[in-house]
Amino acid sequence: MADSSTQSIVIGASPDQVATVICDFTRYPEWTEAMRRAEVVEEYEDGYASQVRFAIDAGVLADEYVLAYEYSEDLTRIEWHLVAPSKMQRSQRGAYDLVGNPDGTTTVTYTLEVELSVGMLGMFRRKAEKMIMDTALKQLKLRVEESGAAR
Repeated sequence: MADSSTQSIVIGASPDQVATVICDFTRYPEWTEAMRRAEVVEEYEDGYASQVRFAIDAGVLADEYVLAYEYSEDLTRIEWHLVAPSKMQRSQRGAYDLVGNPDGTTTVTYTLEVELSVGMLGMFRRKAEKMIMDTALKQLKLRVEESGAAR
């Protein structure tokens, strides 16, 4: 599989507040530009999503896929992988790592590894991953800080 890309951002909220927004999958279309639909298809006994179906449309890139999620007990690590290949992706693995800072903010580190179904040179794939992560982190920060979740 391809190498992973990693990017971080500081969000003005606690790790619990950030995790609450990340785990509220059905509301992703409200704050994630390319997301058309997010539907929880399976849950764990504790109510957290174990599988989520996503439909995205980013112009030339449109896809529908299911991700399986796993969570650390304290929700400081949320990771996922692609359940089955989709139209655009052979595989996907990713994670959010949340670290609380002394000033009450949270450093969110996003790691993403995607293998596309269509051929793409490594440097272009890494550039696409960077753009996806940059957009996702900025939109997450905006959602958490504007939703009143932040202190």
